[in-house]
Amino acid sequence: MAVYLDTNSSYEDYRMLRSDAFFVDKSGMIEKISRQINTKNRFICITKPRRFGKTSVLNMLGAYYGKAHDSKELFDGLAVSKSESYMTHLKQYHVMKISFNELSGKGRTYSDYIGRFQKLIENDIRQAYPSLTDTEYDSLPDLLAASGDKFIFMIDEWDYIFSHDLYKESQLDFLEWLRDLLKDRPYAALAYMTGVLPIKQYSTGSALNMFDEYTMLNDAYYDEYFGFTEEETAALCAKQSKLSMNEISEWYNGYLTDDGGRLYNPRSVVMALNRGKCQSYWTRTGKTDEVLSFLKYNISEVRNDIVKMVNQMPVRIEILAEYTAGQGTPSGQKEIYAAMIVYGLLSYHDDVLSIPNKELMLEFQKALEDDDFDYVAELVRNSYRILHATLEQQEDELVSYLHNIHNSEIPILQYNDENSLSCVVTLAYLSAGNKYRIVREEKRGKGFADFIFYPRQKNLPGIVIELKADDTPQAAVRQIKEKEYCEKLKQEKTERILLVGISYDTKRKEHRCKIEQI
Repeated sequence: MAVYLDTNSSYEDYRMLRSDAFFVDKSGMIEKISRQINTKNRFICITKPRRFGKTSVLNMLGAYYGKAHDSKELFDGLAVSKSESYMTHLKQYHVMKISFNELSGKGRTYSDYIGRFQKLIENDIRQAYPSLTDTEYDSLPDLLAASGDKFIFMIDEWDYIFSHDLYKESQLDFLEWLRDLLKDRPYAALAYMTGVLPIKQYSTGSALNMFDEYTMLNDAYYDEYFGFTEEETAALCAKQSKLSMNEISEWYNGYLTDDGGRLYNPRSVVMALNRGKCQSYWTRTGKTDEVLSFLKYNISEVRNDIVKMVNQMPVRIEILAEYTAGQGTPSGQKEIYAAMIVYGLLSYHDDVLSIPNKELMLEFQKALEDDDFDYVAELVRNSYRILHATLEQQEDELVSYLHNIHNSEIPILQYNDENSLSCVVTLAYLSAGNKYRIVREEKRGKGFADFIFYPRQKNLPGIVIELKADDTPQAAVRQIKEKEYCEKLKQEKTERILLVGISYDTKRKEHRCKIEQI
């Protein structure tokens, strides 16, 4: 049985995906890929974060192009079936599907690793072309060329030995092996390669410089096919009744296409809809402490930016260089951010960094509790006590906590205005996100409320917070009532609502608080 050539794996995997209740049609990408076949642009490398649909798209392409199976029934009715080239390329090619996350069972050296691929590909070719069986060839490319056919190469997890720090002394040899297999080879009708890490382009003479790369920092052509768009996600939500689009958006929205369209993490959306519950799914597929591991590389420079992002404040920075395969441990602010963008931990668009969504926000909040963040960690840990003080209407204790936060060494909190006070409140209530959906500056009633806390549990009260600089907390509470900021909470039949007025005297540098229940 063949291992890589003309196997049924792509067909079977895509057939199962096609029958899934939450299937999303990404076949429009096929027409774009088909334009590159047998051209100078036939080498394509897609690098996106894990669980963004890279393997699903690869299986879709393999199922469509592969001649080993009649896949027409899988694609009839999909977007690609409406294209003029639909039948031109359907099941017309020998497909060589290789995943480089497979290790040798005979040894742990690089020779064992690459030797396995070399041997199995050679066996597949000789099995498919019996006339080549008794002839010796100097290399695998010579054997492939002797077949006289053209092949489409589907290469998954091309960067596995880089992302898993394997065979460091032989990683350049691996790049050369790939180059020798593909570059300038007439038998390669198309090479479609995926991974998390972009190719390291040392110079125009780099081993794999024939590939056009599409990355998290540079993809205006295929970006909509990796992740679910706003329209696709809304259509999936309409198929079930447990979770609303608002809930899905809060948890999993946050990435952007090149033209500003919203993208959702596909695995997390599907898991949430299948289970009927929003929680962290994607972050569980990798190291649980990976956010913290990146932040620890350069805590002093990135700490204040992370505090800003946690406060939903824009962090503007120009990041031009990719974090690439073989680069090693990132150092310096921009390298750390580039790495976090590549891994999907941060979103980047129009020179603005942000934490994509609640799923990742929880990871950043957890990271900030680490002792290496000294006073920031203490502030985050205190946020549990602050919520308790609010719920118990302990005004003096709440004031004490707010005062300590405002007097911390975080630069963005040193300004005497309501914006600074808003940041203080955000830090104070970080832990509340587990029990509340927190909305800032939401249009409610006759104006904008500074903060509204929508309870996730029926036994919890709703909370409305209004901030005042150089005024009284009583005036803040009065404004909540007069401008009817509680109306949405009342409409949602919230039984108890806490009105919290917080003021800051910029001359005396004092906080005051008033908590009233209605």
